[in-house]
Amino acid sequence: MSTQNLVAFAVTCLLIEITPGPNMAYLAVLSAVSGRRAGLAATVGIALGLLAVGLASAFGLASLISTSPLAYEALRWGGVVYLLWLSWDGWRDAETSAAKADAPAGDAGYFARGLVTNLLNPKAAVFYVAVLLSFVTAGIAVLQQTVLLSAIYVAIATAIHSGIVVLAGAARPFLEDPSRSRVLRRTLSLVLAGIAVWFAYATAR
Repeated sequence: MSTQNLVAFAVTCLLIEITPGPNMAYLAVLSAVSGRRAGLAATVGIALGLLAVGLASAFGLASLISTSPLAYEALRWGGVVYLLWLSWDGWRDAETSAAKADAPAGDAGYFARGLVTNLLNPKAAVFYVAVLLSFVTAGIAVLQQTVLLSAIYVAIATAIHSGIVVLAGAARPFLEDPSRSRVLRRTLSLVLAGIAVWFAYATAR
């Protein structure tokens, strides 16, 4: 693949990723409330989820999801329900201290949430089909190109997500007061519920 093509793809990925979306909002909420370590664990999960969808696209599964209304809708509503569940979970945990709320989940729990959220995101599959595949050069092995482009996309997304985690995590000392933490947790839970509604609208066909 030409350097010009790779640069154009990287710029496209950057513009897409700096547009606010579910991953950005979730990481900001999580890092502000539970700290940078939790946010980074979720970031790794998100990266793995995006990479898994990218590899699926390389083998044609993402194209199937994109062209099958039933598969797309099942994945789409699964993502909406999962985001709503995260919202409810955050609201419920607002009744406990930050330390108690963080203990049951741990890094593995945050990693799993980031992973599942992206595996249930049909927009990721559509991105790989509608955007990534448009940068594939004819006459060169498609599998190798798709894997390379997927790796570039995941790297850019992970860098941006890590930056969000670092910035949002800086607000955590302010939340050591239980009352402030409770108010912010509930506020951000409502925001997350709003994101779920937006996600349902934005991914509708």
